Amino acid sequence: MKSLITSLAAAVAITAVASASASNIIIETGFSNATAQASAIAYQSVVNAAVMGASSGYGAKTVDSYAALSNQGLFGSNQNIAFKSTVTFGVTAGEIGNWTFRAGVDFGKGGAVFLDGKEVAFKNNDMWWAGNYANPTQFFQFSSNITAGNHTLNVYGLEGCCDGNQQVQFNSGSGFKSFDKSTLAPVPEPETYAMMLTGLGLLGFMSRRKNLRNKG
Repeated sequence: MKSLITSLAAAVAITAVASASASNIIIETGFSNATAQASAIAYQSVVNAAVMGASSGYGAKTVDSYAALSNQGLFGSNQNIAFKSTVTFGVTAGEIGNWTFRAGVDFGKGGAVFLDGKEVAFKNNDMWWAGNYANPTQFFQFSSNITAGNHTLNVYGLEGCCDGNQQVQFNSGSGFKSFDKSTLAPVPEPETYAMMLTGLGLLGFMSRRKNLRNKG
């Protein structure tokens, strides 16, 4: 009985931790010598195919902050890069509204951005933001009405050479901030609450049962 209670307690704890770490930033890269693409969907397809293959100098990693990131800094190679990032973030009822997003990139062959699976930005020119947002042809920027709940932002791009640093930021009304672990507040899904409540209920029932048996 003791081991079962311990296991249930551990399961409840793991569920809570899993919920708290659900939002993150994942960078995936792969080798690609593809040229500029004609559409956002084409970029998504080409990059997704490239990052599925294992190649030296490329890889996949969860990072703490979406600022000053490059493939060469993370994995080694500074050329022929297919780049994909996935940012998952949560929005509470008090944070809803019109948000602005921007991505400073180095995509010599262009790229695209998707929010919750829908295309929101696309450019197939040579893009290099050079650390500033002065030239709108060199970075992605868009606004969207953000509702409460969890959201997913994907950035796709192709780079020939030489892989400068990138960042992705959001502005929910108080200025631009780079996505990082402190700004990615997850919103637990209803099933997470249900699992936790069920686990806690079982723990309480088994504890009461044990106490009654001890009294008897």
